[in-house]
Amino acid sequence: MYRFFAVLVFGAVLVGMSGCSSMPKVSRTDASEQIDVSGEWNDTDSQLVSAEMIGDVLARPWIGEFSAKKNEKPRVIVGAVLNKSHEHINTETFVADLEREVTNSGKVKFVASKEQRNEIRDERMDQAQNASMKTAKNMGQEYGADFMLKGQINTIMDEAGKVSLKYYQVELELIDMETNEKVWIGQKKIKKVVKRAKSKF
Repeated sequence: MYRFFAVLVFGAVLVGMSGCSSMPKVSRTDASEQIDVSGEWNDTDSQLVSAEMIGDVLARPWIGEFSAKKNEKPRVIVGAVLNKSHEHINTETFVADLEREVTNSGKVKFVASKEQRNEIRDERMDQAQNASMKTAKNMGQEYGADFMLKGQINTIMDEAGKVSLKYYQVELELIDMETNEKVWIGQKKIKKVVKRAKSKF
């Protein structure tokens, strides 16, 4: 009898635990699918803005003027993109999207970032000590960038009750590394209206 009640209680506990499970429900979706959960800056914004702004900068006269003068493609590096918005925005993913668009365009040559260059230089120094002379890569053979792309993300927020307006303004500039001349200034604006559902009691 005691064993019967023990089994019964154990089964009830298991049923209760399964009903109160705190495990999240997870489903896989296509990475390109547009999904807005909170209304804040997300991967879709990053990809759309980077694609549009890189498309704009590569369509401007500076690239043709440089190629005509130097008889080669310009070398571009992506510098800092500052987050001056009200939100936590991972600008590294935005910079990565910019780098991908620049590189895949085939219209310019892309120079590795400062962090990547330092890592590669360390590797070359290691090669100088440990690799054979035939395979070790020489120091001082890097290509310097001709232009740097940098910018910032700003926001303006407005909210009343359950409705909020989020206005994002992304500004990018392309600067000549030799003369500090700004050869291109781009701006992309995104306006979002977020309506939150009423609380249910």
